[in-house]
Amino acid sequence: MDRPSQITDRKYRFDSFANGEVFPGKTTGRLPMMGWNSWNAFGSGNSEALTKAMADCITELGLDKLGYKYLVLDDGCYKSERVNGLLANEEIKFPSGFRALSDYIHSKGLKFGMYNDIGSNLCAGAAVGTCGHEKEDARSYTEWGVDFIKVDNCYYLWDNATFSNAENAKFTYAPHIKSIRLEGKETKLELSAASDGRITGAGPCITDDGCVANIGTFDGTGPVQSPVGDMSGELTFDIKGIPEGEYDLYVTYASGREPEKGQWLQVATGTGENTEYFYDDLLPESKEGEYAVSDAIKITLKKDTGVIRLMNHRRQENTLCSYAALLEGFYEADKDHEIVMSLCEWGKTQPQNWGYKVGDSWRILNDITFQVGADGNPGHGDWSSDYTPGVATQYNKAVIMDEFAGLYKGWNDPDMLMVGMDGLDLTMCRTHFSMWCMMNSPLMLGLDLRRVRKDDDLYRIIANGEMIALNQDPLGIQAKRVYTTTGSAHPDTEYIRDNKRADILAKPLAGGGLAIAFFNLDNEPYLWTGEEYVTVEKKISVKALPAHGDAVFEITPV
Repeated sequence: MDRPSQITDRKYRFDSFANGEVFPGKTTGRLPMMGWNSWNAFGSGNSEALTKAMADCITELGLDKLGYKYLVLDDGCYKSERVNGLLANEEIKFPSGFRALSDYIHSKGLKFGMYNDIGSNLCAGAAVGTCGHEKEDARSYTEWGVDFIKVDNCYYLWDNATFSNAENAKFTYAPHIKSIRLEGKETKLELSAASDGRITGAGPCITDDGCVANIGTFDGTGPVQSPVGDMSGELTFDIKGIPEGEYDLYVTYASGREPEKGQWLQVATGTGENTEYFYDDLLPESKEGEYAVSDAIKITLKKDTGVIRLMNHRRQENTLCSYAALLEGFYEADKDHEIVMSLCEWGKTQPQNWGYKVGDSWRILNDITFQVGADGNPGHGDWSSDYTPGVATQYNKAVIMDEFAGLYKGWNDPDMLMVGMDGLDLTMCRTHFSMWCMMNSPLMLGLDLRRVRKDDDLYRIIANGEMIALNQDPLGIQAKRVYTTTGSAHPDTEYIRDNKRADILAKPLAGGGLAIAFFNLDNEPYLWTGEEYVTVEKKISVKALPAHGDAVFEITPV
């Protein structure tokens, strides 16, 4: 394959993202998933013996009774290559095979989860990604009794994802556009991109030489860009006063293979259900430093068309197609076998816009930590950083994404819990857990559970039934930030990365109750005036919070 597949079904298109329709095989109404994932504790060094030990710990500690049901094998469990085209267990670490391990986990009353990737390889390198193997992989997982699949995004063929070829940006951005020319039987029209075109959405900009650049979708892997608003942009031309009919469209462009300047162009007329595509492919490469003119692109203008759109939404569309192919494989293998799909493309393609169609949750940023555990080392977590590792870094993005989450959509996933890792003290761990519970984030433990004892400090955090109840409240509403000490006029949508602040979140609960949480993001204690109290007027105030501290209240109507 030298390019992504042609898209023939409108349901995969950008204009269908907001229609609220999920794909066959996607189960709605699920609350956030709870369980344990092997990556933060063991990296790719997980084994059958360790997995069984974690299953034993979950039941012995009574965590299963609190809702921790899914036990997920992350990267490092397969052979490095396929066997007769199929996935196979790494025989030293997983000698009994995945079906036997699945049976053991199910015998404990737990559910079995596994891991793969929509690319050619897994992130740790094994050449066993699902790309091109979705149907047979779905059959294998179904035969193994897999209940949960985490699907990563490394080595993805159609994007400059982690470990993928950086030049794959040619697929995800349109070329720089200089102008267009329309030719019909009685009409010839030249239009400048800079002066006659109209930029819609976010991203595209006019260059010094009068081109429109950066036509594509913002890369959401890093924490810089806000997730709220239109994450994809277009160059459009309003067409008025010319006859209906067929026209030849010529595009003057300069192509590239780098972010903001690519080679893939989509040409369409109309919007929404009236969108009609006329070109969706790579343009021929232009010479370095020169502009090229495309061959004639046959388009049809109708009375109600009104607009020609030059764009590239393929970053989102391709990724949706890849995840959908695996979901469709599961549905074909056994439509009665329910599978949880955890999308792990790190927020790269803004999955908050389309992830609900195929996934139960979608990662919003890159990994929360890059220092995972191994051989007794618990790994290291941070409170925050300039990039994605850290509790506050993930929280700052997730806290304003409540509009995208819900029982009939899915859940924003700021990654696995780092409770129990070095680098986080107990106050940080408690606040971390409270944040994830208030935001309806999946609660996937990531520590070696052999380190936990009933009623020790770590246990009291991860087994806090009252906080878990907020996360699993049947109303299924992510908390909204209603106040922040920065003085923001729009605390629910403003993306704030400065951690010298405190936030207040409110979360409606089933039965008419309300949870209120106070979070101090700062490295210093935060002080308010007044004492902590609850009155008949339902007023709550907090006098002080320690560094990285929290206070959570549940208001129950009388």
